[in-house]
This record gives sequence, structure tokens and C-alpha cells, in this order.
Amino acid sequence: MAGHEFPEPAESRPLAESAALPELAPALRHACDPAFRHGVVVGFDGSLSSERALSYAIGMARRAHSALIIVHVANRLPATVWAGCEPPVFVDVPDHRTEVLGLELACADHLAEISWVLVERGGDICHELEEVGREYEADAIVVGGTHGLVGRIFGSVAGRLARRAQRPVVVIP
Repeated sequence: MAGHEFPEPAESRPLAESAALPELAPALRHACDPAFRHGVVVGFDGSLSSERALSYAIGMARRAHSALIIVHVANRLPATVWAGCEPPVFVDVPDHRTEVLGLELACADHLAEISWVLVERGGDICHELEEVGREYEADAIVVGGTHGLVGRIFGSVAGRLARRAQRPVVVIP
């Protein structure tokens, strides 16, 4: 038969191509529930501005008949602070705040009518929000604005995210 190849016997073939493994690993590691695809990602840390962002994101997801992906980015500190090492590696600091936020959100009445999930990440807030948005193929990312001195000096999360994000970013004052 022209154009067809006969398969090799199973014992002479490798189980998996080594070139395909790096491509499969991220897909398996970042597999997410299809019910949350094309949802609304919102950054939430329990602050007043993130509560306003959450309220807006709930309304946005409700109007779009989509799900809500709530992201809490946990603290990460350089290992040089802890051990005096030379290389700038980061250590995940246990952050029990995510558990507390999850319990508060589970008891919230305004989340009862919408599908939502709480995702915990560690690292740079902007990068992690964009990464979660990419993984879930989110329609938008909603964040609260900052009005403090630190945001003015170092740049706000909302401003940095709006400049580099690949999807719409809604900043709630």
C-alpha cells in the first residue's frame, strides 16, 4: 500500500520519544479543569483593593457565564536572606494566608452562584497572574490598584501587568 508504513514491533521501539517529553511535562503539570477555561482571573490577597477587584470579577464572570479563577501569590524570599549563600535562589515561605483566604471565600455568599477555584502560586505576582491566565486561557485578568508609596516607587502590580500581559487587564481603583 502506497503512503502507509507498517509499524515496528513494540520491543524495538522506545516507549516515548525523549524530544516529546519536555513538551508533555508542562502540559501535564499545568493541566486544569476544562470547566474553568476562558474564565476570569483575579488577583486576591485579602486587601481592600483586591476585595473590590474580586467583586468586579464576580460580576464580570456572572455576566459572561464563565468561571472565576482566584489567584493568591504566596511570599518568596531570597535564600541569601536565610542562609547567606551566594546564588540568588528563592525559598517558598509557608503562607497559611491562602488557607485562611480559602475558608473566607468558601463562606462568602456572593460566590455561591458562580463556579470558582482558588489557585496558590509563589513568585512574582505579575508573572504568576499572567501564567495562570495563559494556562486557563482566561478572557481577562482583574487586579486592584495600589495607592501607596511603594507602588509609586517600584511600580504597581497593575501597571506592570497591563504593560506585559497578553490578555485584557482590568484595574479596579
